[in-house]
Amino acid sequence: MNHHDRKILHAFFVHPISTNIDFKDAEHALTALGAELDAKSGNRVEVTLHGQKITLHRNHHSLTKDDVAQVRKFLEGCGVTGEAFAG
Repeated sequence: MNHHDRKILHAFFVHPISTNIDFKDAEHALTALGAELDAKSGNRVEVTLHGQKITLHRNHHSLTKDDVAQVRKFLEGCGVTGEAFAG
């Protein structure tokens, strides 16, 4: 996992919630973490990590606050913490 991926993953855990996480950057960082991405109909992407699944709506801009909060909760449910990507 490169520095940029670690920076993006850390951004999911910062307070206040980050609103400038690019969707493609998020996809790449989640893949580097070991997640599997599966394109679904209607610009949706299913993300699977450690047996947990989340479905995100792919947009061409930054993730919304709700999306970031949803991914944070998903990562925490998978045992991933922000401390692992700090610094």
